[in-house]
Amino acid sequence: MKLFLLITTLFTLAGCSTMKTANTKQTNIKSFENIWNQVKSDPLKTLPQEKVSFFKLYSNGKDVISHDAKRTLEDSSDILKPFDKLAHPNGICFKGVWEIDSQNIFSGYFKKGTKAPIIARASTAMSHTTNDSTRAFGFAGKLFSTTNKDEKSANFFLIDDLGGTDAKHYTDVTLTNEPSVSFSYEVLKNIAYAIKVSNAFSNADKNPTIRQLYEISSLDETKNIITPKWMKIEAKNPKQNDKKDFRDELTIKDGEKLIFNIFVANKKMDEKKVWQKVGTITFDSSVISYSCDHRLHFHHPKWKKEL
Repeated sequence: MKLFLLITTLFTLAGCSTMKTANTKQTNIKSFENIWNQVKSDPLKTLPQEKVSFFKLYSNGKDVISHDAKRTLEDSSDILKPFDKLAHPNGICFKGVWEIDSQNIFSGYFKKGTKAPIIARASTAMSHTTNDSTRAFGFAGKLFSTTNKDEKSANFFLIDDLGGTDAKHYTDVTLTNEPSVSFSYEVLKNIAYAIKVSNAFSNADKNPTIRQLYEISSLDETKNIITPKWMKIEAKNPKQNDKKDFRDELTIKDGEKLIFNIFVANKKMDEKKVWQKVGTITFDSSVISYSCDHRLHFHHPKWKKEL
């Protein structure tokens, strides 16, 4: 049970990070357009291979992980000064449209007829990025209000399997806010790293095995908030090419689109979630960039027991 909690805490840290500089003041970038312009401003010509490291949890001999875990929960900024992502260091970013086209009981940007811009980052946990190794895929999304340009973004986090799988393609898997967990060698060999991060994040928040969705159901909504407990996405048009690295696999070329179906659920029947397809996420542009990996920030919503 203890090992399970360590794994789940480690892999749900998709947004947690260690600052590269003592100056943690964020830049004043609010709008969807400005944030995407920053994300695509510094594309990389070669794929970075960032490694997770126990030593990145310290700065100048000081333990900074507890401070950074707290900031991830409390700082809703979209762009920060350069930082290292602790658990999902290698990623690719996208821009596109979130669209809900099916009637459902949920509020905010889950409501039928909602259409909003989205910026997202696909990633792998730990260090491996190629399909000849075990990979745990992550997806962080950031929705933007279409009626209030000063509205804070609504962030959400999805993962396929907390311990990783042997899936050959990113688009083979289902990503959800309450993922299953498999035990893998990659996790076990980084157990000291997991313990350190686990302790810091557990002190900052509760229930690391599920990331709540109330930011989406509350966006542009002031009352009668109804939030689904679970959400998942699955590729509608899988990009199952022969690229070894998931970032090459997911790169969107001119004229292409990458589409994911959105499903939500609020109850179980015979121990199985009752899923309803409510819409799609359609991406039309991608970038592998320094800002995608080191400046784009997805804050974690704090746990609310009343949902």
